[in-house]
Amino acid sequence: MVPIPTAASSHVQPVVSANIHHPLHSLEGSTSLVTGGARGIGLSLASALVSVGSHLVVLDILPSPADSHGEDEWVQLLKQASQAGLQVEYIHADITDEDAMIKTFARVASECIADGRGPLKTVVHAAAIMKQGKILDFSAAEVDRIMNVNVTGTFIITKAAALAMKQHTTGGSIVLMASISGFIANRGLFCSAYNSSKAAVHQFCRSASVELAEYGVRVNTISPGYIRSKMTDGLLLGQTELRDRWEGDNALQRMGGPEEIQGAVLYFATPASSYTTGTDIRIDGGHCAW
Repeated sequence: MVPIPTAASSHVQPVVSANIHHPLHSLEGSTSLVTGGARGIGLSLASALVSVGSHLVVLDILPSPADSHGEDEWVQLLKQASQAGLQVEYIHADITDEDAMIKTFARVASECIADGRGPLKTVVHAAAIMKQGKILDFSAAEVDRIMNVNVTGTFIITKAAALAMKQHTTGGSIVLMASISGFIANRGLFCSAYNSSKAAVHQFCRSASVELAEYGVRVNTISPGYIRSKMTDGLLLGQTELRDRWEGDNALQRMGGPEEIQGAVLYFATPASSYTTGTDIRIDGGHCAW
């Protein structure tokens, strides 16, 4: 009997063994890049990609992973990669700097082929920001910042990744982190700017998937529901009513863990989804099924 994960599940340990690679679920001989991968959900997804044999490049706004609250988890990731004979590269960068991102992706794609890590076949874009605030109290400048990171940043990363994949004629998979907040208004939270930015990511994915298909580049989105992380744990500290609402508003009656997003990302990243593009997977415990 397989135990059902609980809200207290590990946030980083991969759900896939690094020693068992079905061909459809393997990234051996290739490189993956994760934005926002120094902590939280991004770090968990980076671990999952390593677990199926991929070399890894992590790109984050933090100067180093040691500047995050996930330093211990980062050390675990390095150990995991080392034991599997895989390399991990860390890049400090701003995803809203278009010129820098295009140059960075071009360099990474070329170097990974040249040094034997393998082509850049997977890009998981998890970097984003969120700020609460009621419309009447929120400033246009705050909206602009959220849109710049979450929407323009998504455009830039997708463009940079697709240019690199096109240049090397490798094709590949781009996985964009959206959210159920792109479909619904969140009970107990006032975040219309954030919600709007995630709705834009959904539509951008559909449009980009059509444009980039001719280059063998697939584009899909993942839409998590309420996921436990150090960030949400801090947000919910002392907020018993909000926690109960989040747990009670879905069919499974609990919040999810970052490891429960890994399977969907691995599906989109690997050959298992070779005929899938322009679509979304919701991972919300049935929240949107009501």
